[in-house]
Amino acid sequence: MIVTATEFKTNLGKYLELATMQDIFITKNGKNIARLTSPSINKLSILDDLVGIIPQQENMDTDGIREERLTRQ
Repeated sequence: MIVTATEFKTNLGKYLELATMQDIFITKNGKNIARLTSPSINKLSILDDLVGIIPQQENMDTDGIREERLTRQ
């Protein structure tokens, strides 16, 4: 979620609660200045879980990846 610094200051409590579920990007003058994230979610371990899901094939393109994902559902 992206919010302006003014909006963030006005509704700090709301965004602190939302940060437990998703990252909050704070902008000022249209530029990202900060990211609020939950310390309880170890994002590196989540990324490690994703490694190896897609088979290492040289001829795999985005359509092939999409088809592979859909067949697993």
